[in-house]
Amino acid sequence: MDNVYAPPHSELTPGGGDIHYSGFWIRLLASLIDTVWLLILTFALGWMIYGAIYFQSTDFIQGYGDLFITYVLPFLLTLAFWHYRSATPGKMVLGLKIVDAATLAKPSTGKLVVRYLCYYLSALALGLGFLWVAWDRRKQGWHDKIAGTLVIKEK
Repeated sequence: MDNVYAPPHSELTPGGGDIHYSGFWIRLLASLIDTVWLLILTFALGWMIYGAIYFQSTDFIQGYGDLFITYVLPFLLTLAFWHYRSATPGKMVLGLKIVDAATLAKPSTGKLVVRYLCYYLSALALGLGFLWVAWDRRKQGWHDKIAGTLVIKEK
Protein backbone atom coordinates (compact mmCIF):
# COMPACT_ATOMS: atom_id res chain seq x y z
CA MET A 1 0.00 0.00 0.00
CA ASP A 2 1.29 3.48 -0.87
CA ASN A 3 2.18 5.92 1.86
CA VAL A 4 -0.57 8.56 1.63
CA TYR A 5 1.62 11.07 3.49
CA ALA A 6 4.54 10.83 1.07
CA PRO A 7 5.02 13.63 -1.47
CA PRO A 8 3.73 12.82 -4.94
CA HIS A 9 6.13 10.98 -7.20
CA SER A 10 7.31 12.93 -10.20
CA GLU A 11 7.47 11.49 -13.65
CA LEU A 12 10.83 10.85 -15.27
CA THR A 13 12.20 13.09 -17.96
CA PRO A 14 13.37 11.52 -21.21
CA GLY A 15 16.97 11.98 -19.96
CA GLY A 16 16.24 9.90 -16.88
CA GLY A 17 16.10 12.65 -14.21
CA ASP A 18 13.20 13.63 -12.04
CA ILE A 19 10.99 16.57 -12.91
CA HIS A 20 10.99 19.22 -10.22
CA TYR A 21 7.68 21.05 -10.50
CA SER A 22 7.71 24.70 -9.46
CA GLY A 23 5.27 25.38 -6.65
CA PHE A 24 3.07 28.29 -5.76
CA TRP A 25 5.44 30.41 -3.66
CA ILE A 26 8.41 30.40 -6.03
CA ARG A 27 6.10 31.17 -8.95
CA LEU A 28 4.53 34.00 -6.96
CA LEU A 29 8.00 35.43 -6.32
CA ALA A 30 8.83 35.17 -10.04
CA SER A 31 5.58 36.95 -10.83
CA LEU A 32 6.39 39.76 -8.39
CA ILE A 33 9.83 40.22 -9.98
CA ASP A 34 8.20 40.41 -13.41
CA THR A 35 5.57 42.84 -12.16
CA VAL A 36 8.25 45.19 -10.83
CA TRP A 37 10.29 45.37 -14.04
CA LEU A 38 7.16 45.68 -16.19
CA LEU A 39 5.82 48.50 -13.99
CA ILE A 40 9.13 50.35 -14.16
CA LEU A 41 9.12 50.01 -17.95
CA THR A 42 5.45 50.98 -18.25
CA PHE A 43 5.77 54.02 -15.99
CA ALA A 44 8.96 55.19 -17.72
CA LEU A 45 7.42 54.92 -21.20
CA GLY A 46 4.16 56.52 -20.02
CA TRP A 47 6.05 59.44 -18.53
CA MET A 48 8.18 59.84 -21.69
CA ILE A 49 5.08 59.92 -23.93
CA TYR A 50 2.54 61.76 -21.75
CA GLY A 51 4.63 63.55 -19.14
CA ALA A 52 3.53 63.98 -15.52
CA ILE A 53 -0.14 63.95 -16.54
CA TYR A 54 0.23 60.20 -17.08
CA PHE A 55 0.26 59.70 -13.30
CA GLN A 56 -2.40 62.31 -12.53
CA SER A 57 -5.08 61.34 -15.01
CA THR A 58 -8.10 59.33 -13.90
CA ASP A 59 -8.78 58.08 -17.43
CA PHE A 60 -8.65 54.31 -17.79
CA ILE A 61 -6.68 54.62 -21.01
CA GLN A 62 -5.10 57.89 -22.05
CA GLY A 63 -4.69 57.14 -25.73
CA TYR A 64 -3.30 54.66 -28.21
CA GLY A 65 0.19 54.97 -26.75
CA ASP A 66 -1.11 54.08 -23.30
CA LEU A 67 -3.10 51.16 -24.73
CA PHE A 68 0.07 49.85 -26.36
CA ILE A 69 2.26 50.41 -23.27
CA THR A 70 -0.22 48.92 -20.81
CA TYR A 71 -1.57 45.91 -22.71
CA VAL A 72 0.18 45.17 -26.00
CA LEU A 73 3.81 45.68 -24.93
CA PRO A 74 3.60 43.40 -21.83
CA PHE A 75 1.97 40.72 -23.99
CA LEU A 76 4.69 40.98 -26.65
CA LEU A 77 7.55 41.07 -24.14
CA THR A 78 6.21 38.15 -22.12
CA LEU A 79 5.60 36.09 -25.24
CA ALA A 80 9.09 36.91 -26.57
CA PHE A 81 10.75 35.87 -23.29
CA TRP A 82 8.69 32.67 -23.17
CA HIS A 83 9.46 31.88 -26.80
CA TYR A 84 13.20 32.60 -26.79
CA ARG A 85 14.17 31.82 -23.18
CA SER A 86 11.27 29.59 -21.97
CA ALA A 87 10.94 31.98 -19.02
CA THR A 88 10.34 35.58 -18.05
CA PRO A 89 13.12 37.45 -16.21
CA GLY A 90 11.56 36.52 -12.86
CA LYS A 91 11.54 32.84 -13.74
CA MET A 92 15.09 33.06 -15.13
CA VAL A 93 16.39 34.61 -11.87
CA LEU A 94 14.83 31.74 -9.92
CA GLY A 95 15.92 28.99 -12.34
CA LEU A 96 12.44 28.12 -13.62
CA LYS A 97 11.30 27.40 -17.14
CA ILE A 98 8.10 26.68 -19.03
CA VAL A 99 7.88 23.38 -20.90
CA ASP A 100 5.29 21.43 -22.85
CA ALA A 101 3.51 19.14 -20.39
CA ALA A 102 3.47 16.17 -22.76
CA THR A 103 6.98 16.29 -24.20
CA LEU A 104 8.93 18.45 -21.70
CA ALA A 105 10.26 20.31 -24.75
CA LYS A 106 9.86 23.97 -25.56
CA PRO A 107 6.14 24.77 -25.99
CA SER A 108 4.85 25.92 -29.35
CA THR A 109 4.11 29.61 -29.84
CA GLY A 110 0.41 28.75 -30.05
CA LYS A 111 0.52 27.11 -26.62
CA LEU A 112 2.32 30.15 -25.22
CA VAL A 113 -0.32 32.53 -26.61
CA VAL A 114 -3.09 30.37 -25.11
CA ARG A 115 -1.21 30.29 -21.80
CA TYR A 116 -0.98 34.09 -21.70
CA LEU A 117 -4.64 34.62 -22.61
CA CYS A 118 -5.70 32.07 -20.00
CA TYR A 119 -3.98 34.18 -17.32
CA TYR A 120 -7.14 36.30 -17.49
CA LEU A 121 -9.31 33.22 -16.92
CA SER A 122 -7.13 32.21 -13.95
CA ALA A 123 -7.48 35.69 -12.48
CA LEU A 124 -11.23 36.11 -13.09
CA ALA A 125 -12.34 33.55 -10.51
CA LEU A 126 -10.79 35.55 -7.64
CA GLY A 127 -7.36 34.22 -8.57
CA LEU A 128 -8.40 30.60 -8.03
CA GLY A 129 -6.70 29.58 -11.28
CA PHE A 130 -3.36 30.78 -9.89
CA LEU A 131 -3.97 29.35 -6.42
CA TRP A 132 -4.62 25.99 -8.07
CA VAL A 133 -0.84 25.64 -8.39
CA ALA A 134 -0.64 25.18 -4.60
CA TRP A 135 -2.52 21.89 -4.51
CA ASP A 136 -2.23 20.47 -8.03
CA ARG A 137 -0.14 17.30 -8.32
CA ARG A 138 1.96 18.75 -11.16
CA LYS A 139 1.75 22.34 -9.85
CA GLN A 140 -0.27 23.55 -12.82
CA GLY A 141 -2.50 26.60 -12.74
CA TRP A 142 -5.58 26.71 -14.93
CA HIS A 143 -3.61 28.56 -17.60
CA ASP A 144 -1.04 25.72 -17.58
CA LYS A 145 -3.68 23.01 -17.74
CA ILE A 146 -5.53 24.64 -20.65
CA ALA A 147 -2.33 25.40 -22.60
CA GLY A 148 -0.69 22.06 -21.77
CA THR A 149 2.38 23.52 -20.07
CA LEU A 150 4.39 22.98 -16.89
CA VAL A 151 6.75 25.23 -14.96
CA ILE A 152 9.76 23.28 -13.77
CA LYS A 153 12.99 23.97 -11.92
CA GLU A 154 16.00 23.89 -14.25
CA LYS A 155 18.85 21.69 -13.17
